[in-house]
Amino acid sequence: MSGNDKSSTTRRDLLQAVATAGAASALLGGMGVSTAALAAELGRSEKPLKAAFSNAGLQATWCAQGKQAAEAWGKLFNVEVTWFDGQLDAVKQRAAIDNMASQKWDFVAIQAFGIGTLTQPVQKMIDAGTPVIDMDTLIAPLDQINVHSFLAPDNEFMGASVTRALGHTGAQGRAKGFNSVVKQYPGIEVLDTQPADWDVSKTARLWETYLTKYPQIDAAFFHNDDMALAAYNIMKAHNRTNILIGGVDAMPPAIQAVSEGRMFATVRNPSCRIHGGAVVAGVAAVVGGEKSGQGIPKSVVTDGPVVTKANAPGMQWMEDHFLI
Repeated sequence: MSGNDKSSTTRRDLLQAVATAGAASALLGGMGVSTAALAAELGRSEKPLKAAFSNAGLQATWCAQGKQAAEAWGKLFNVEVTWFDGQLDAVKQRAAIDNMASQKWDFVAIQAFGIGTLTQPVQKMIDAGTPVIDMDTLIAPLDQINVHSFLAPDNEFMGASVTRALGHTGAQGRAKGFNSVVKQYPGIEVLDTQPADWDVSKTARLWETYLTKYPQIDAAFFHNDDMALAAYNIMKAHNRTNILIGGVDAMPPAIQAVSEGRMFATVRNPSCRIHGGAVVAGVAAVVGGEKSGQGIPKSVVTDGPVVTKANAPGMQWMEDHFLI
């Protein structure tokens, strides 16, 4: 067997095992089986690795869940995860990443709050030989910065699929997906579009205005579930709960809301796959010598389905075990 063949086989075995690692860690732990022994088969580092992570801001439930997932997968793979909170503020995240770049890490993983805001300190880490995994949002266009890999959902699919689920009535890719569906139905009138900047208080203020301004609103699309549920509370206060609500992220409160009929649908932006995948990618780079663009693609699409009443319980179970 050649070296390349062995490398391919090892990667294939690793990915097959990783697909069930989260569930196994929960199930085997209850059966008295060592998860450390399991992780050893997955490419776990013999010596502890130090990794730095940052996402947009832990105020957002998606980001908070991502932190939990990264830490859980970190324990499985013998990685000590240190967090640098972006605080939903480009200036504050830049200061945090400047701090990150002043220290030495085995690998780092970053979701930028805004594209182009972190290029300089990230480039500094890349130049120092640190593998940088980009999560969910481009740090910079991939032809401008040599990140190890970019793990992200298909944002256009998410925007389009939720819009379709709303009954043909919605971040750049999600807006594009919304518009791609809406333009197919000329009978639909888009009443208003405003950025709420992932801020639930701003969302609530906008919807106080919308409900006063527009006597008929049939459906509403939100770029994340936190904003969708904040708007629902305003709708409920104004007795306007006939409005169909579509969100993005499929966080547990939204899954519950879909099950109960308060939201019509949401689509999974797989936080656990993205953050946990970043741990796997970093370990594979450091321990297995996996090369960017060879062992791992420069861009990895992390898939997640539309969540409806029919599949909501299963989606919740998978999130509980950091599988999606």
